[in-house]
Amino acid sequence: MDESEFGGAEGHVVTITNREQVAIDGVIHVDSFDDQEIVVDTDLGTLSLKGEDLHIKQLNLDDGYLEIEGVVNALSYSLRAKGRGAKAKSLLERILK
Repeated sequence: MDESEFGGAEGHVVTITNREQVAIDGVIHVDSFDDQEIVVDTDLGTLSLKGEDLHIKQLNLDDGYLEIEGVVNALSYSLRAKGRGAKAKSLLERILK
């Protein structure tokens, strides 16, 4: 994958310390959170963290920074739908209603 697929993201860093502390740069928006899963939009797509006793320690959307505490069991990315693919999905959703 090259950087053009991600829209030229700058400064996206995820740091996990001892599976108990997570620091993320490049956060755009927090989609959802509870004590077992936190989902955020980042410069490089949607990031999902799963674990136990997760909580947001610090959030600064102006700087794009997020700190999380708890036990991290899984971390995964998914790309946001863009362009033609996003329109096709919306059209398909409308047809299937």
